[in-house]
Amino acid sequence: MARTWKERLAQRTDPAWSEEIDVFEGQVELRRQAKIEERVFAETRLRRGVYGQRYDNGQRADGIAVRTLAYAEKPTKGPDTLWDAPGMVRIKVPWGGVSPEQLDLLADLSEEYSDAILHVTTRQDFQLHFVHIEDTPDLMRRLAAVGITTREACGNSVRNVTGCPLAGVCHTEAFDVSPYAEALMKFLLGHPDVQDFGRKFKPAFSGCEHEACGLVQMHDGGYVARVRDGKRGFKVVVGGGLGPVPRQAKVLSEFTPEEEFLPQMQAVCRVFARLGEKKNRGRARIKFLVAKLGIEEFRRLVDEERKTLPHDDRWTAYLENLPKAGSDPVRQAAPLGDAKMSAAFDEWYETNVYRQRQEGYAVVSLNLPLGDLTANQARRLADLARQYVGDNMRTTVEQNMVLRFVSEADLPALYEDLAAAGLAAPGAGSLVDVTSCPGTDTCKLGISASRGLAAELRQQLALKSASLPQAVKDLRIKVSGCFNSCGQHHIADIGFYGNSRKIDKRTVPHFQVILGGQWTENAASYGLAVGSVPSKAIPQAVEALTEAYAQGREGAENFQAWIGRLGKRNVRSLIQPFMKVAPYAEDPSFYTDWGDSREFTIGDLGVGECAGEVVSLFGIEVVKAESQAFDAQVALEEEDFEEAESLAYQAMCTAARSLVRTEFIDVTEDPDSIVSEWKTRFYDSERFFDKYARGKFGSYLLDRYASFPDRMDRDVAAQRVEEALLFIEATHACEARTSAEAAAAVEVVQ
Repeated sequence: MARTWKERLAQRTDPAWSEEIDVFEGQVELRRQAKIEERVFAETRLRRGVYGQRYDNGQRADGIAVRTLAYAEKPTKGPDTLWDAPGMVRIKVPWGGVSPEQLDLLADLSEEYSDAILHVTTRQDFQLHFVHIEDTPDLMRRLAAVGITTREACGNSVRNVTGCPLAGVCHTEAFDVSPYAEALMKFLLGHPDVQDFGRKFKPAFSGCEHEACGLVQMHDGGYVARVRDGKRGFKVVVGGGLGPVPRQAKVLSEFTPEEEFLPQMQAVCRVFARLGEKKNRGRARIKFLVAKLGIEEFRRLVDEERKTLPHDDRWTAYLENLPKAGSDPVRQAAPLGDAKMSAAFDEWYETNVYRQRQEGYAVVSLNLPLGDLTANQARRLADLARQYVGDNMRTTVEQNMVLRFVSEADLPALYEDLAAAGLAAPGAGSLVDVTSCPGTDTCKLGISASRGLAAELRQQLALKSASLPQAVKDLRIKVSGCFNSCGQHHIADIGFYGNSRKIDKRTVPHFQVILGGQWTENAASYGLAVGSVPSKAIPQAVEALTEAYAQGREGAENFQAWIGRLGKRNVRSLIQPFMKVAPYAEDPSFYTDWGDSREFTIGDLGVGECAGEVVSLFGIEVVKAESQAFDAQVALEEEDFEEAESLAYQAMCTAARSLVRTEFIDVTEDPDSIVSEWKTRFYDSERFFDKYARGKFGSYLLDRYASFPDRMDRDVAAQRVEEALLFIEATHACEARTSAEAAAAVEVVQ
């Protein structure tokens, strides 16, 4: 009789991991019998890495058979799905390290349970889509047997610990941070002090200060390797994060010795669990707690908490036998030599090969389109890894993979082998290597098709890449399907996040353009929005921006400096020609999204909703709010923080008034009157509430109305500007919903 996976793998799986999977399997059955509440099961499911996904995009297989999904009878985006519908499974890969054995298994799992595609995320994870929930326990057991877990890959927990893919081979690093990232992952995984968070917590490690490395400045907790007086340690930062309201991390410690970094982070987690927001999810990240307390007070609380911690041998146990990240090289180092190579090899070598500090060895980057790797490609890559590099393989935050310790003499042969597998595309880490979140393909929160846009940009830019100056080739483009920044648009030279506008009584997919983010210096600064462009016009806008930069840059001026010198008013003028939407009768393509032939909709909205005169009035008034928000960004750029904050608040009031006037035209311009009427008509009634964010965006106006900031600096002003932009977006969405409801009511009467 055939044995179950549980029986077959019993001796190969960590007993604690096996027990956890057994518990989850039981919870699945309880939920099937309606003996466990959905809200409880949902958090359980998330903490096991099982995530609900969109299911109507028509682009991929459904997990049972490889076939095209049928469109819904009524065009919708992200409809509600049953609790046991096929979903996404996120697989944690600490610091991106993956072995050939693990990659082989991932390929098998993708074919048996998913759609034969492995997706690399911006947190160095793997994701499988369209996995049936009844299959997840066996999937988890098979992963556990090769040392991989899905535990706490989602949910209110410590997410995957990321690290620089060049750690251990980089020329500028202080030391290899990979073993420390591994130690943190093992210490915090399932730790009782990290089970009561209000939201997620993302750690990252970097070997040096000035490169992109681990992007620690955008993380909840970040570590930068430092050596002081011959002693290893870390500069520790906390309170960074992207999302709707991005924040730069603050310095918790300029130098924490290696033996103290685990207990210090444990203390950070305890403070966050005790004092962090629990009810309002929009304010539940540690960045809001650090901002509320101030870094000095937060540091004091962490220091006090550290003193109370009972000793744990695990704090220093890893130091006694510091683990080695990856295996020893499997091939002897040797130089590339002077043999003449093909033009294709030369192009690939220029963009995809990094010469290690270990003489005779190189890192090879695999440029994965949209972060996707087929099952067959994964198996071939595993074989090539065994042949050329052993376990020295990693994923990256740019949704690529790297092979480390490649003997330079093997580069020509490896290139040919990769090319045969479709894995030798040049341009890794360049303009054509566009990062994208899943967006509307599979994410319920996606507004616009981020993967569709990324694929189109990648294709168009690849055609002209050879003729572009190097400064343009070096730019990074990142796309998110919504404001949550899963595509990391805030730190891109050119970033986009999905939104929408109602034009000609139809909803049109748009992307907000974010310019001037900083990738280097561990993501040292964020870009700001300059305007919303219809999705179908984004490629032309990118072309205009890159041409203007190529022609207008001074000397070695980088993109961020160029944006800063021009000022956002002048930059906005570059994209202004592409912000107009053609009438539907003239060009209906504007009213569809990339990769989707259906007319664009949002949520449960259909097409052709009636606006009438009220909508015309709203459209006029909300433009004023958008203008005030833009002026606030300009003021922020000019470091007039008081003006920026004031204009941002005015923008929210104006947007609220534009909504109120759709029902009460005589509302005054007095903030007291605006807020009172808006709160009564739209907030208290929950008509302003987003299906997923609920009242989060509305609270931005109410909080600012209730309390003037007690201090004024860049952080406060920048937060208010971001809040204003999101409040305006929510106003657009609310008006669209109410207009649709009114139109439906008219149809019923008729």
